Amino acid sequence: MSERRAFLYTGVGETVGVVTLDGRPERLFVEWPTDDPLDAEGVRGVARVRKIEKAFASAFVQLPGGQDVLLPLRPDMPPLVEGGVVEIEIKTAARLGKAAVARFVAEGQGEPRVLALAETIEERLRHLVKAGSPTTGDKALLAVEEAENDALTTVFALPGGGDIAVEVTRALTAVDVDLGAREATDSKRAARQANMAALSVAARVLRLKGLGGIIVFDLVGRGHDGQALTTAARNAFAPDNPGVGVGAISKFGTLEMIVPRRAPPILDRLLTKDGAPNPRHVARRLARALEREGRADPGGRLRARCAPSVAEAFMAELDAGVAERLGRRFAIESQSDWPVDRLEVSVP
Repeated sequence: MSERRAFLYTGVGETVGVVTLDGRPERLFVEWPTDDPLDAEGVRGVARVRKIEKAFASAFVQLPGGQDVLLPLRPDMPPLVEGGVVEIEIKTAARLGKAAVARFVAEGQGEPRVLALAETIEERLRHLVKAGSPTTGDKALLAVEEAENDALTTVFALPGGGDIAVEVTRALTAVDVDLGAREATDSKRAARQANMAALSVAARVLRLKGLGGIIVFDLVGRGHDGQALTTAARNAFAPDNPGVGVGAISKFGTLEMIVPRRAPPILDRLLTKDGAPNPRHVARRLARALEREGRADPGGRLRARCAPSVAEAFMAELDAGVAERLGRRFAIESQSDWPVDRLEVSVP
């Protein structure tokens, strides 16, 4: 039977939640103080209709102080008018280049206003893992760093041999299954076992990375048992319901799925839009390292070195918070020739 555990880490300038499935990271939730509280799944409110795009069967609506939110129009909805109000719930938070998407709740009444904010990370963890309070402290930080490393990974080993590669394009996410050195009594059995394992591992990895939309599995082998594989896919992705759809296996040996998007991909947080390490995230890694070294040497001075962009992000967002926890006993040194992801904390 699968076991899920929850971890909650509250650091300087960040709150991070992790859910593990049988000891491996399955979900990663990150919140920074600068985040827009209205741009999150579950936010409800009465929004003003700013513009109606009949050609796209959509409207742009706004909550007070919020950004434009896309509201798909359905035949069973009452007609909207620009300047009017409508009650909505955020279904999908905004991601790079894409506005948040809302669902229609009811006709609006009164002035635009926020009715309910999204769940906190702790509330989400308790909702997903009904087994007491999340683990905190050093164990939580270890779980966070393992989850971040996994989220940045492309190739994942399969139990029993072989691996999958998870790669994102603008149109879809491709999951390539490789047999590797998997052993079995015959090649067809080995391929079946690898494909079954791939569906299970990929479901966990895609939840961890926050990926949805069209998912295409390039299965290994030929002559697939379509019914068994599609049933396995539905079971593996059941936690992502409602909204999961599984197609038939094509003559080319691919399995297509649709998985709902509910949050921005976690790589939007960890990396820049160019795929480079995000200095703001690396600055938080630096704050963690300072806290770790500060606890190990309670009275010692600390010296931190990092790339200029990381130092800038640290000073703007985290310096005061780290000083409040450790005291002003650390110095940040900018190294012009260091890559963004390199950092070092030492005792002078």
